[in-house]
Amino acid sequence: MSSRILVVEDEPGLVVTLRHRLKSQNYTVEAVSDGQTALTRASNTTFDLLILDVMLPKKGGLDVCRELRRQGVSVPILMLTARAQVEDRVLGLKLGADDYLTKPFEMAELLARVEALLRRTERRPLPDPTVYRFGDIEVDFRRAEILRAGVPVEMPAREYKLLSYMIRNREAVLSRNELLDEVWGYNAMPSTRTVDVHVAGLRQKLEPTPRYPRYILTVHGLGYKFIG
Repeated sequence: MSSRILVVEDEPGLVVTLRHRLKSQNYTVEAVSDGQTALTRASNTTFDLLILDVMLPKKGGLDVCRELRRQGVSVPILMLTARAQVEDRVLGLKLGADDYLTKPFEMAELLARVEALLRRTERRPLPDPTVYRFGDIEVDFRRAEILRAGVPVEMPAREYKLLSYMIRNREAVLSRNELLDEVWGYNAMPSTRTVDVHVAGLRQKLEPTPRYPRYILTVHGLGYKFIG
């Protein structure tokens, strides 16, 4: 499956060039031209990488970066800017950007940085946010509390541990054996069917339509994947 990249840029000519070159490398590309739309898309849709301009209409790229990190969205961000000042690059990196490229740039360099960022973030455990939100669900890791549309959700400890592990490793395909080892422990000796039962319990509590899950997906023949 090709990596999904969101390009956030308000220069039409550059957008056309980026789309063409990225698609030529077999990436799936979506483009938006203002920061507010970018924030909405990146908050609610799974991307593998953001290419984010600093100077944007409606909401600047630095504000978009700051807000995404505040929400716990850990998608890699490559920032583009016409500014060459060191302080601007430093601020972007402090706010959570992963890399920085100053305009004008060579397309070969951008493609190399994109490839490096995607390779660096491939299958690494993601950091725990203090609060993680998906759909109408809010998971407060500090309090070990879960709310659905503001109403507390009662959940056994094992289901909570399973959900926590899946969120920490979101986007990754997790085998049943891995989940058994990490959530139940090597010495517990439950069967892989135990994982299926607990996943079904999570879906009943968290999915809008448990029979057709949106967040906790089955990857047939391999295991499960959390997308939120």
